[in-house]
Amino acid sequence: MYARRRHAYFALMGTCITLFVLAWAVVRLWSVPAAVAMCLVAMVIPPVAAIVANRRGPDDRWWDDPSGDPQSDAWWDELDGKKRPRDDHRRDNRS
Repeated sequence: MYARRRHAYFALMGTCITLFVLAWAVVRLWSVPAAVAMCLVAMVIPPVAAIVANRRGPDDRWWDDPSGDPQSDAWWDELDGKKRPRDDHRRDNRS
């Protein structure tokens, strides 16, 4: 997944740079409004590329990463149904 997002990001940014260079090196000689339009299109590409590069897929479960706090991780695991609370823990609380 990461490689696909990285390739898409570099393709979009390469397109952006190509549009800027072509707009002001070649197209402006024939049509300045067309060059400006190309630059406006190129201006929108970097934010789109950043969104594409940072988008998470359905298999990327970044929210499941442990936080480092064992009590919090156990609580979230119990809520998600990943682990059942240990019976030993319940017995200790009853004593």
